[in-house]
Amino acid sequence: MVSGYDSAITIFSPDGHLFQVEYALEAVRKGNNAVAVRGNNLCALGIEKKALAKLQDSRTVRKICLLDDHICMTFAGLTADGRILANKARLECQNHKLTLEDSASVEYIARHISGIQQSYTQSGGVRPFGVSTLIVGFDSDGRSRLFTTEPSGSHSEWKANAIGPNSSTIREFLEKNYNEKVSASDQEVVKLTIKSLLEVVQSNSKNIEVAGISRTDGFKIVEADIVEGIIKEIESEREAEAAKKKLRRPTDGS
Repeated sequence: MVSGYDSAITIFSPDGHLFQVEYALEAVRKGNNAVAVRGNNLCALGIEKKALAKLQDSRTVRKICLLDDHICMTFAGLTADGRILANKARLECQNHKLTLEDSASVEYIARHISGIQQSYTQSGGVRPFGVSTLIVGFDSDGRSRLFTTEPSGSHSEWKANAIGPNSSTIREFLEKNYNEKVSASDQEVVKLTIKSLLEVVQSNSKNIEVAGISRTDGFKIVEADIVEGIIKEIESEREAEAAKKKLRRPTDGS
């Protein structure tokens, strides 16, 4: 029983919990799945797309946001909260460039976003942002970076990560399949991003949106027909692997 400890953001429960922050994490779990994979020359973001109404314009519900020429992000949770954080991050990118005449690093923007999220966990009359974010990009030295921020205000760096309702399942898949060979190939980075989403999403390009940010070519949304081609390639590989396993079974039993 909560017993009133969730009535305000500034009240700790006796066991040290801030229930409003935990409720914000629950909002993230009820959002869409999102994946990020970091490569040497390309960072890829993939999201699960929910079905839209026939009369709705799909351009108004994009969850992959370009923050600066070299940084982009996606989020899981409350879409309106994610857009506010994206706008605040874009403004900070421009302020940094105007003040210091240099582009902000990916870690700087991740720290800035997590700082905003944390500030909304300790003030009365506000609520935490109900989103987790994945932020990818390239620093001025050409090094690729990937950061995750949480509603609590914490941030951490990853090689590949997932957020959303099935994040643990996707993360386990990434742990098994991410390696240096994948990170060295732009095509393999995109393929792993899609393949990991297919663990929890129906095999259809209409249900997946993928974007990449490259050291040389900048930010691009991967076209739906390319995503569809990669999905077919993944499915054929799975069918071939299943056929091999069937052929092995009689031998193993003999």
